[in-house]
Amino acid sequence: MTQNHEMAEEAIRQLLVAMGEDPNREGLLDTPKRVIKMYEEMWSGLGKDPKDEFTAVFSEGHEEVILVRDIPFYSMCEHHLVPFYGVAHVAYIPSEGKVTGLSKLARAVEVASKRPQLQERLTAQVASALDDALSPVGVFVMVEAEHLCMTMRGIKKPGAKTVTTVAKGIFKDNIDQRKEILAMIHNG
Repeated sequence: MTQNHEMAEEAIRQLLVAMGEDPNREGLLDTPKRVIKMYEEMWSGLGKDPKDEFTAVFSEGHEEVILVRDIPFYSMCEHHLVPFYGVAHVAYIPSEGKVTGLSKLARAVEVASKRPQLQERLTAQVASALDDALSPVGVFVMVEAEHLCMTMRGIKKPGAKTVTTVAKGIFKDNIDQRKEILAMIHNG
């Protein structure tokens, strides 16, 4: 998957040297390979479009809210290259009964999160993918995450959560619908 394994491994070796470490000592000998393997896994969504996950679409006649709550994810802050992780809540109201498989909502979150990312963009990418794929009456996506760049460095506030939302269609235009979906997310 990596464009150039050797170059990437050498970059990790050079980082270790630049930080004052010896990449040839026993504990670090295989570190560059392990780091690259980790990044390949964590960035496996690069070049993929979350919209492509909505392959299973059915006409079911259902025209009420569909919500998948608490979809766990982890991603990588593109500013500091450290993880952020949390849960996503993805909801939509089908148009003309057009629905997708429930796992597809989780898969879209997975694809959007597996890359260097911003939480705001992640939220918007999932919402846009669902909106583009199904043209529903409304889409609402909420992402709640802890950012290790705020936990481990800088302000050092472990446990602080960032919440982002994107509302489209009826969830953007109708305050009662927005309140209903927020109640469903928070109260089950």
